[in-house]
Amino acid sequence: MARRLLGADNAATVLNTQDTEEEPQVTQEYKVSSFEQRLISEIEFRLERSPVEESDDDVQHNEDSAGKGVAPSFDQKLKHLKVFEGMPVTFSCKVNGDPKPKVYWFKDGKQISKRSEHYRISRDTDGTCSLHTAAASLDDDGNYTIMAGNPEGRVSCTGRMMVQAVNQRGRSQRSTPGHMRRPRSRSRDSGDENDNIQERHFRPHFLQAPGDLIVQEGRLCRMDCKVSGLPTPDLIWQLNGQTIRPDSSHKMLVRENGVHSLVIEPVNSRDAGMYTCIASNRAGQNSFNLELIVAAKEMHKAPSFVEKLQNTSVAEGHPVRLECRVTGVPYPQIFWKRENESFTHNTDRVSMHQDNCGYLCMIIQPAMKEDAGWYTVSAKNDAGIVSSTARLDIHTQWQQPNLPKPKKVRPSTSRYAALTERGLDVKAAFFPDSSPLPPGGLVESDDL
Repeated sequence: MARRLLGADNAATVLNTQDTEEEPQVTQEYKVSSFEQRLISEIEFRLERSPVEESDDDVQHNEDSAGKGVAPSFDQKLKHLKVFEGMPVTFSCKVNGDPKPKVYWFKDGKQISKRSEHYRISRDTDGTCSLHTAAASLDDDGNYTIMAGNPEGRVSCTGRMMVQAVNQRGRSQRSTPGHMRRPRSRSRDSGDENDNIQERHFRPHFLQAPGDLIVQEGRLCRMDCKVSGLPTPDLIWQLNGQTIRPDSSHKMLVRENGVHSLVIEPVNSRDAGMYTCIASNRAGQNSFNLELIVAAKEMHKAPSFVEKLQNTSVAEGHPVRLECRVTGVPYPQIFWKRENESFTHNTDRVSMHQDNCGYLCMIIQPAMKEDAGWYTVSAKNDAGIVSSTARLDIHTQWQQPNLPKPKKVRPSTSRYAALTERGLDVKAAFFPDSSPLPPGGLVESDDL
């Protein structure tokens, strides 16, 4: 070996030996900590239950064939890799399934496009899937997940990439020849120390991050994100590169479940722009961007009744119409109820109608006794709510008894005329010699 050579060239020989023996491996497998494993499990659980963008694979599935195939599975899973900055890295695994699964790649929960310039995604005919980068950077540090899916289900596995800066290799500066006797030992000691530090600190990475937002002026805007890291990262929010300070309309909140929120209320046109959330701790930092678009505020007008409901009474079995007219911008939502009972849909007897001019109508046909009560119609929009109430009474229809029509009798000089008309010949009884009154005969009154 070079160390056994003596002479004037000994120092140069030792330097050459250090360059050869100290050069680290391109990639090195390692075992993740329990903290990282919990983090990986959370990422996989969320991805397998969340909607994803269309896969870049040229694979088509017939959803009707569900239950006739085999769910995806991994014959070989991703490994956890430790690399130095600038080194090439390749994640690979082997997936099976019938029909052939679609494959999706993610970094820290964000989908990686096949058209990415930094990552190269490939898939072999035997099911081997690979993700390759020619030169790892510190920003590549994180968790890489591959998810395979077909109509039978989804499955995922994750590999962590730990990227160490060049000065973490443990390659000390070249010094005098007298200190080059044990270069390998010094490098190993330094590397172990760095490994222990790395196991105790983890760069922040976002488990949840919002996308671009469009919010109407005057409304509330909330941006939620969830970040992990050790020690716990600190977050700052920026708008167009300027740090946002808490004030009456901008608030930074942290919930018990670790979700950080930026709340803006009310939103105005000055809040539009590019937002950046930066999470940092002693191990590094991570960030995401989103654009907030503030839509112009619409003209709002609270609802009002041009014509209100009127108290109504109707006979049982007859149709009845309750009607009114309302205005508002935007056009309000309409709600009907009787006493405390809401009408949510039309029935065979009760139907609700409205037109674009604000005319509202409820038709009950036929009306029944149980329909009686107080009816309320409410109109609601973003500017307010208004109601109108009226009473509906249902009465029983009165029917006149079928009796014979009474006869009309003209007044006469005889006070017995009316009795005679009823069949009583009173005059004949008192004056038997007089001739009887002819049937139907009438005596004219002196008043006529």
